[in-house]
Amino acid sequence: MAYTRIQISADSGAEEVAPFAMAVHELLGLPVTMKSLNKKGVRIEKGKILDNNYTGPILEQALSENKIIRTIPTSGKYTGIPVVVVPLRNREGYGIAAIGVVDVVGTVDLGLIFGDFPEVVKQVQECVRARVTVP
Repeated sequence: MAYTRIQISADSGAEEVAPFAMAVHELLGLPVTMKSLNKKGVRIEKGKILDNNYTGPILEQALSENKIIRTIPTSGKYTGIPVVVVPLRNREGYGIAAIGVVDVVGTVDLGLIFGDFPEVVKQVQECVRARVTVP
């Protein structure tokens, strides 16, 4: 059996980033978007590539700032939905691609779910606060 490589670079197109994005989608079961620095990428939902010429404002922001972005987009396909986007960095630390998922923690009303368990809510909120950067 011949094995092939999955290689992602700043110039990878949708076809090249799709296997990696699909693996993350299948692992998490969440919508996933991914693009390289210089080319558009993919948007995946429910096991299917819905767009193979995709970019979004938060993917672009994560690449330009070369940092993790946790936010609620005000434009694009996921307007109003919490997302987390991370850059994929090369050996030198430069962001060469970005991948994003819907932030399920940000979409859950923890107070409603754990209303009878104040200590659990407090612990979860402390974890979330430690992970979220305030703009």
